Amino acid sequence: MAHPIPVTIFTGFLGSGKTTLLANLIEEEHEQRFAVVVNEFGEVSVDDILLQKATGETFTRVFKLTRGLIAYAGDDFLDTMLAIHAEARLFDHVLIETSGLAVPTAVLEALQAPTLQERFIHDATLAIVDTPLLLTGAYAAGRKQADSTAQLAATAVFQNQLMCADVVVLNKIDQVEENELLRAEAAIRQRAPDVRFVELAWQARLDARLVLGLHLNEFRAHVHVTGMPATGDRRFHVNGHEHSGLGSHEHGMMTHEHLHVEDPGWLSFVLRSDDHQNTGALREALDQITEQEPVLRVKGFAHVEGATGHLLVQGVRTRVSYTMDQDTTPHQHGPAPASTQRPAHGHEHGHDHEHHARAELVFIGYHLDRTRIVAKLRQHTGTAWG
Repeated sequence: MAHPIPVTIFTGFLGSGKTTLLANLIEEEHEQRFAVVVNEFGEVSVDDILLQKATGETFTRVFKLTRGLIAYAGDDFLDTMLAIHAEARLFDHVLIETSGLAVPTAVLEALQAPTLQERFIHDATLAIVDTPLLLTGAYAAGRKQADSTAQLAATAVFQNQLMCADVVVLNKIDQVEENELLRAEAAIRQRAPDVRFVELAWQARLDARLVLGLHLNEFRAHVHVTGMPATGDRRFHVNGHEHSGLGSHEHGMMTHEHLHVEDPGWLSFVLRSDDHQNTGALREALDQITEQEPVLRVKGFAHVEGATGHLLVQGVRTRVSYTMDQDTTPHQHGPAPASTQRPAHGHEHGHDHEHHARAELVFIGYHLDRTRIVAKLRQHTGTAWG
């Protein structure tokens, strides 16, 4: 059998910047042949736009899971990985982006299973962190009585993602002072002392030498670990897990499925409008919603009055950014097969260009009230949403 294909896993909480960092990496490493496996917690048009742009002039192909979540590492994930290996000669590296609410332990376990172990090798797991948000204390432990239920739930996911990581990437450092970076790294080291490296991503860009070809888990190609729980115990230790001689390393073992069995409060829904939007009114609506509702993530696009492109919306809690996109037209997503393979050129989506919604926003949060958010959008924008 040919040499196994290296796999790098990108994890990180909602809004940490995984897709942007991944798209920049693909764009800059244009001679590398990537297979990218992605999915999200909810329908996400803006992520498609970022990946479309990145793969436009590269050898990259995107495999999108639309039924279920990568965190479960079930049949859809397995079928996708086998499809990639069937064309192994076309790829140098596999990049897997998990959902922002997922802990990638089930993926780690799947890569050790006999079916995939001979075909792929786990190169490294990267946890992407929203540095400004980390510095606000949003994920701080020890204040449980004062914390909201949503904050506690988010902190649990964030902590388990760190425990899975070989490398933590401090992202969004553009406006962060040096002393704050040192404080951020200290916070990561305190929360996850077994992390191998802490790297910095300026404007969501990271040197590929810090991401690819790290060889941190080569032992797994020779030693199959059995009996790893997918749920139940939240931590496991693998004897001999030495990451190129750097010592033992523990990974969190709480899967996305387990999180949702324990905590069904995470909700995601998409709201659409066929009306043109006024930028100022939409800003006012989203300012009100993110300040008053338990929204952890909002993203999508809107067609603006008098503009030829689309307004892209990217929000993390109360921080919402707006950029005009002139090149790529987002599409409304309908049902799709479990694994969608996209060519590097052409991007044949099969969507109906004539009837795509003029605005589409996905909201992700804890015990979100859809009816209340729809009402606020309608009130502040003066347009129909549903």
